[in-house]
Amino acid sequence: MLEELPDKRKAILDAMESVVPEEFRAEAEDLLEVYREDRIGLVLLLEFYSHLPESREDWIREVRVINRQRGIFLLAAITSHEMYQYLVSSEGIEFQGRVTDGFLADELIDFFGYDSAEAFKAVCAAADTLLVYEPLQLDEDICPACHAVAGEYHELGCPVEICPWCGGQLIHCDCRYEKLGLDAISSEEELQQFEVLLEEQGRLPYSREQRPSFADDGPNSVFD
Repeated sequence: MLEELPDKRKAILDAMESVVPEEFRAEAEDLLEVYREDRIGLVLLLEFYSHLPESREDWIREVRVINRQRGIFLLAAITSHEMYQYLVSSEGIEFQGRVTDGFLADELIDFFGYDSAEAFKAVCAAADTLLVYEPLQLDEDICPACHAVAGEYHELGCPVEICPWCGGQLIHCDCRYEKLGLDAISSEEELQQFEVLLEEQGRLPYSREQRPSFADDGPNSVFD
């Protein structure tokens, strides 16, 4: 994925040139403006306009939330012709077919907490009742860095996570070294050992009180 937001916006505008009908260009650009500072929204727009699901001109009118869990969003891109579903996170994006098909892989049915494939299909049948996806920086119940929802654990390495031992920022305090008796964390095994200690102590889930006054660039594993 492109890392800088201005680069993403330019790439989206460039991709729009050949796929958005001229009469709808202004509306498509208005939606881009809504998500101009939102990484999840920009990733979705870039994927759609760079790889149209069908071989015809089209544009996204709005984006709605089908479900979200642990920083992973299942979003519906609603166009002038169809509704397409995408799995989106800070790590990337995957196309999941048309919403109207009502299909989702079994592991995703379980991950998002649906009782059955039929239960998910019922949600898809009422797609017009889904909430509109709002830019994450406007939603205080979502971590601006790793996108954990209030009450969920942060992605390990998230700069917003609070240390349960000292109350400071977990990625900046020295507790990880003190608890492991190390000067640095230099292997995956050591990181896993720290995660075990962290869970035994009791990780602090995200809450809106943790939210910084600015949105960070996202989770970065800096336990080294």
